[in-house]
Amino acid sequence: MRKVCGAVTLEMAPTPPDQIHGPQTMRLGFTASKKIGNAVARNRAKRRLRAAAYALLPLSGRAGHDYVLVARAGILVRDFAALKDDIAEAARAAHRKLDAQSAPDRA
Repeated sequence: MRKVCGAVTLEMAPTPPDQIHGPQTMRLGFTASKKIGNAVARNRAKRRLRAAAYALLPLSGRAGHDYVLVARAGILVRDFAALKDDIAEAARAAHRKLDAQSAPDRA
């Protein structure tokens, strides 16, 4: 499932059962395309994503899920607090969607 919020896109999926290495496994990935800029700009964008994600996802992420954060235009000038808010909102929205999909139909 994919959620776009501000300067980040969050893609989340359950970890495949053969890739789970413990009860608290949560995998993270980070990417920035050439649309962000040259190699220096892409690396800076990924460093910002890592710093924000490591501050938030251990607290609000779900074990047994994979998270991939994709940098979007504007990430290099986005305020760090706003970037953290973007990631937190995208994670909340993805979790709500996942919960809605897994909830039994109430017809």
